[in-house]
Amino acid sequence: MGLLSSLFVAAALAAQPVPGTGQDPGAQAPVELEGLTVTGRRLTDVIGDFVSEVSAPVRGRGLARWRDPVCVGVVNLRADAAAFIADRVTTVAADLGVDTGREGCQPNIAVIATDDAGALAAALTEARRRAFRTGATGTDRGGAALRDFVETERPVRWWQTSLPIDSRTGQRAVRAPGVCRGECRGVGDSAPVIVVDSASLLRSTIINNLQRTVVIFDVDDIQNVSLAQLADYVAMVSLAQIDPNAQTDGYASILNVFAMPDSAEGLTEWDRAYLAGLYNSEQNLRSSVANHGDIVASIRRAHGRLVEQAEAEAGQEAQP
Repeated sequence: MGLLSSLFVAAALAAQPVPGTGQDPGAQAPVELEGLTVTGRRLTDVIGDFVSEVSAPVRGRGLARWRDPVCVGVVNLRADAAAFIADRVTTVAADLGVDTGREGCQPNIAVIATDDAGALAAALTEARRRAFRTGATGTDRGGAALRDFVETERPVRWWQTSLPIDSRTGQRAVRAPGVCRGECRGVGDSAPVIVVDSASLLRSTIINNLQRTVVIFDVDDIQNVSLAQLADYVAMVSLAQIDPNAQTDGYASILNVFAMPDSAEGLTEWDRAYLAGLYNSEQNLRSSVANHGDIVASIRRAHGRLVEQAEAEAGQEAQP
């Protein structure tokens, strides 16, 4: 049984199934980005601040993204609501060019509904701590972030693990916990060997891949949002390393939906452009700062398209 499958079992034992949100999981209307007024600051700087605010890579690593097929599992929800969330996250992933798992696949994105998110997070991290703190270098955000995941009350909380790998071989690029320190008899027990053809301050043979995401939401705290809004929020925090403490109220983002339910009907153009920039950027860069420019450029292009669209619509309305 996989780690996330075990988490599903633990979640089912720790929390009674809860009903769906009661919202209609029908088609959502297209999202339009409201006009952005910038006083004394360049738009590029505003976008750059947004990217810096929401990005949360593992310390010392570049931004991670999914390389393996994603498989979404949702538990403790009514069947139709669970299927809607799983399908929506899978669709967003596919739109980004990420492969998706076949029916019956082992979930690597676990979405769990509960009526006591804090208690469930504590129970899961205690029962399967290695699923949250792997013990390998560069794979999670550390003990302080895990305590924040367990102890901080918020409508949705999430935890991710990633893995630095050799971009040429696909093998892990860090020592796993419990490996031998003396003579090793098996390849799997030895520290990884990374062959470097040429040294570079900007690029590396090592890339960072998302491995698992656990998302827990408290059903009592999501009553003011639609199922479509919840699903898009889950997609955003599952497919990218998003800072749960990011202050995003000044930006057009689905991340504001719990504080301001009317702020977005789903992923905004900025959110979509953020994800597109992440998944289209060079992955073998040494730091998240390098990825930063690609994401900023993606959002800037999306903003430009919206401005052009608004101007065209205004011109049509002005015609007699």
